[in-house]
Amino acid sequence: MGTTKAEEFSIKDNRIAKYARALAHPARVAILKLLISRQACICGDIVEELPLSQSTVSQHLKELKEAGLIKGNIEGVRVCYCIDEAEWKTAQQSILQLFSGYKGLCAKCC
Repeated sequence: MGTTKAEEFSIKDNRIAKYARALAHPARVAILKLLISRQACICGDIVEELPLSQSTVSQHLKELKEAGLIKGNIEGVRVCYCIDEAEWKTAQQSILQLFSGYKGLCAKCC
């Protein structure tokens, strides 16, 4: 497997790529939408809402947590997940900055 050379890109570019990877699967988008709508969630509730197994949901939750978009607290035998507000705002600003940089300059070429 080749190296990604991620260290050769800016911190901002790596941050946006991290968020993009986390958002790159529809199941993770669905999990985020569910957490947003409920403001907090227990993993078991997520499994009941999605057409995925517990292990698959857990893997997607892990990816979202590693990206920093969600956080989880262990309460007995359950893990409660919610949006990590600070990282969410950083992600929102980073992605908005990327998209707002385009000013429609390529309208004639493609």
